[in-house]
Amino acid sequence: METIHVRKILCLFLCLIFFFTLFFFAYQHFIKGKIEVADFENISQNETFDRELLVKKAEELSKLPYKKAEDKLPQELKALSYDQHRDIRFSRENGPWYAQSLPFEVQFFHLGSIFQNSVKINEIINGKSTPIKYSPKFFDYGKNNLNEIDENLGYAGFRIHTPLNTKKYYDELVSFLGASYFRALGKGQKYGLSARGLAIDTALPTGEEFPVFEEFWLEKPNNKSKSLKVHAFLDSPSVTGIYSFNIFPGTITKMKVEATLFPRKNIAQIGIAPLTSMFLFGENNKHLFDDHRPEVHDSDGLLVHNGKGEWLWRPLDNSKYLRISSFVDENPKGFGIMQRDKDPKHYLDFEATYEQRPSAWIVPAEDWGKGRVMLVEIPSIQEIHDNIVAFWVPDERIEAGKKYDFKYSIDWCNDVSSKQSLAKIQATYTGIGGVSGMMETDKRKFVLDFVGKISQKDVEDGTLKLDVSTSEGEIIGTHLIYNPLIKGATAYVDFRPNNKTSEIRISLRKNDEIASETWSYQWLP
Repeated sequence: METIHVRKILCLFLCLIFFFTLFFFAYQHFIKGKIEVADFENISQNETFDRELLVKKAEELSKLPYKKAEDKLPQELKALSYDQHRDIRFSRENGPWYAQSLPFEVQFFHLGSIFQNSVKINEIINGKSTPIKYSPKFFDYGKNNLNEIDENLGYAGFRIHTPLNTKKYYDELVSFLGASYFRALGKGQKYGLSARGLAIDTALPTGEEFPVFEEFWLEKPNNKSKSLKVHAFLDSPSVTGIYSFNIFPGTITKMKVEATLFPRKNIAQIGIAPLTSMFLFGENNKHLFDDHRPEVHDSDGLLVHNGKGEWLWRPLDNSKYLRISSFVDENPKGFGIMQRDKDPKHYLDFEATYEQRPSAWIVPAEDWGKGRVMLVEIPSIQEIHDNIVAFWVPDERIEAGKKYDFKYSIDWCNDVSSKQSLAKIQATYTGIGGVSGMMETDKRKFVLDFVGKISQKDVEDGTLKLDVSTSEGEIIGTHLIYNPLIKGATAYVDFRPNNKTSEIRISLRKNDEIASETWSYQWLP
């Protein structure tokens, strides 16, 4: 009887130890979870900055339901008209990095009008992170008479200035404004196309999701810094992520990008390194627009350097129908949306100066495996709309609970000719097929200008030949002639379409070896 009693006491004691241990670990896990949830706040409150802490925080948030950022915007700011909002200017002399002999300055965009998403901005000084609170001293409100604004309001975004074109003047170099959009400039350029952090379900029937950069950390430079580092937290219903940008200004402004992503759920289509631009009309579709200007576009073509070493050029188009093109690849060497035509006579728009718009060239820093470069061309009748999107879509299924890393660089440049030894395609013209006086409406004529290492002798003696193919329809005739105006070659190709979408390819060959980029064109019936 006594033994049974002792056993009961011992059993009770062991149970108490078990439950105490369970409670202890549960409590520790809870406290640990609370600490991890607060890590973002700690990082922004004078704690030691560490990118890995940001990554850990993003991973933890990916396991929680998406929570849209709180709407802090006063109604008077929401109600500002476009012109009223433009009247709010940043006061450079009151900027946090002004007059400190630094190679970079930061300026903020004010919230209001169409810019209603507030973002937090922090600066990192000597490894410590501190929030940059909203302050009226940063802004000249113009004719606006606004009430006192809470210091926790935040900003619409920010821009970085540096002596890009001259040593004395701080030109705008890069801006982050709206969702996950950003854009940059090389020397002598004016803003055109934009980049984004991520594209989700673009051009799918389910509709597109736009992730947002919710918070930024800017590493304050010293007076000898050659680059500026920016970190950003990305959030959306489908994914969280941390982005790091190392920005090197110059004739070609280079961004080195490191993205770490944590999907909340399986994603049907993810777009890595997305670029967004505008193409209204050019030589290939001018006949569709009654406009006094010869061309209107921020970009004129998609360039792809695929894993096999082939250079593909797809001239942009703007038709009545949505176009979606996929360039299947493995470990691409690079792709980008280019503004190749730099002749102001081809635009005759001395306000928009389209010839000064940059190109953006994406180069993976590591193997991206199998996937495709996707080009989306959306019908548009106005130049105020971005209707061109290009990005990389990996074949790997993007699943919830996993971690994905992507590293790449973006060159904001004029062209990538220095990377090519092949002749490049300078212009594309289209029209009714046939010959002068004997036009045939059932045919289309494509005329391509090739420039580069092309000699008149090679063209005229047949050493340089045309290589033409089509997936549908019929190639009726081809002709290659030396063009002294461009010091290159012009190709004439007559094509008879059928009632199917056709993929047409044209290139130059010399001694049975590829001698030019490959012109890749989609004909819609």
